[in-house]
Amino acid sequence: MLQSLGLCALAGAQSCPEYIDYSKERHEPFSSGRYQLSYQRPPPECRKFVLPEVEQAIVDMKTTIADPDLFRLFENAFPNTLDTTISWHGYAAGSDEELTFITTGDIVASWLRDSANQLRSYKSLLVANDSHDSLASLYRGAINLQGRYIRTSPFCNAFQAPIESGLPPEFNDWVDKDTVKPAYDRNFVFECKYELDSLAAFLQLSFDYYDKTKDAAFFGKYQWLATVEKILNVTNSLLVGSYNEDGSLVELPYTFQRETTSASETLSNDGTSAPIRSGTGLVRSAFRPSDDSAIYQLLIPSNMQFSSYLDKCAAIAASCASPLAGEMREMASGVRAGIDKYAKVSHDEFGEIYAFEVDGYGSRNMMDDANVPSLLSAPLLGYVDVADETYQNTRKFVLSKMNPYYNWGPAFSGIGGPHQGPGQAWPMSVITSLLTSDDDEEIRLGLRSIVSTTDGLGLVHESINTFNVSDWTRQWFSWANGLFGEMLLDLNERKPHLLSESYQ
Repeated sequence: MLQSLGLCALAGAQSCPEYIDYSKERHEPFSSGRYQLSYQRPPPECRKFVLPEVEQAIVDMKTTIADPDLFRLFENAFPNTLDTTISWHGYAAGSDEELTFITTGDIVASWLRDSANQLRSYKSLLVANDSHDSLASLYRGAINLQGRYIRTSPFCNAFQAPIESGLPPEFNDWVDKDTVKPAYDRNFVFECKYELDSLAAFLQLSFDYYDKTKDAAFFGKYQWLATVEKILNVTNSLLVGSYNEDGSLVELPYTFQRETTSASETLSNDGTSAPIRSGTGLVRSAFRPSDDSAIYQLLIPSNMQFSSYLDKCAAIAASCASPLAGEMREMASGVRAGIDKYAKVSHDEFGEIYAFEVDGYGSRNMMDDANVPSLLSAPLLGYVDVADETYQNTRKFVLSKMNPYYNWGPAFSGIGGPHQGPGQAWPMSVITSLLTSDDDEEIRLGLRSIVSTTDGLGLVHESINTFNVSDWTRQWFSWANGLFGEMLLDLNERKPHLLSESYQ
């Protein structure tokens, strides 16, 4: 088991390539389909963490997926988090508390959102298991480490490896240009953009583990309840608007300014962003899941995720006999009421739909972004049923040319966002659309578009130029690859006949 020393743990520094370079090249054997996709898994001795159930799932899907290119993409993508991003798995100093440090892939830091979703790709395989070499242990370690991050720096989104790992901190240039309140420790924090979905990701990760294992005892150990209490304190402090009753300015607990040429990398109005109305019941989010700044800080997809998983995790708190359970349910209900009141709007073409961001004064940002949480992903967040009329109307809107960040062209089409700009569609958005679709033809078209746009590399990119499949960003984006694998496993349950077809 390669748990703590990275790709070169056992094979030696000379024999294990750096995956950021390895994944840019094509490797034999190529798939036998039209696109001759490269094999992109590291050599077995260079894989960071090996789970037999994941290897068995790959073997099983080989007999299920008829298209050789589609299978090759699954074979490369599904294990990518385990193969390349479980950078350390061990114990807290002087304790039996498990810790798991998961990087995004090409960036050597751990984002709360990304790491929660990278593990979620394997949720269907998760079962109760006390072994330290198990998938359940990876989940427990990630929950514990995320809890440590949140209790120490609850406004931050990306973090350094724990000191127990022995891994050196990775510093980036841009934070030298950041002015952030409250201050943070760069040896602990990689970046400090406050994103509500980062806190919601911890709740999602916690519920995913509880939902599959029913291991309530785990949550009574260590400091899970203390982490939830910190989340409640922080989010309650961000229910505020911009003005007090007497017209004076509210002193916000978090402000952010960055010296930059990009408007989406900083906040206006001395780091407070556009004014927000008080009393909406919605929680502010300075930044989106894309790490881009919000135009209006009442970001609806993140509030959806937060409300959904705060309510679901109340059952965990109740199992620990904690009075936090009632507070969690009450706040989740209040956020849902705020979404119903302020985010449901009437669209001339699509009827009642959800806005992406609102300010409580009547201003609304009508769009969707490729990153999850998104409006498109609302059913995957457990917030709304996929058949809900308002959701279906919203889905039609965000997958149409009326969404200003829906990008289309002869090579590829999908939702993008300001993170890579207009003209760059994200495969993640297509994958999300397939996870929320019951339409066989939509799913066929989506699978065909993904399998044909890897530029022969056999990995899911971050974004793709809609006119040129060889113009892409991030060939090694672990979360998107895991999500693709999760989607194919989902189709194997819901619509196995589609996996027996050709996508050439």
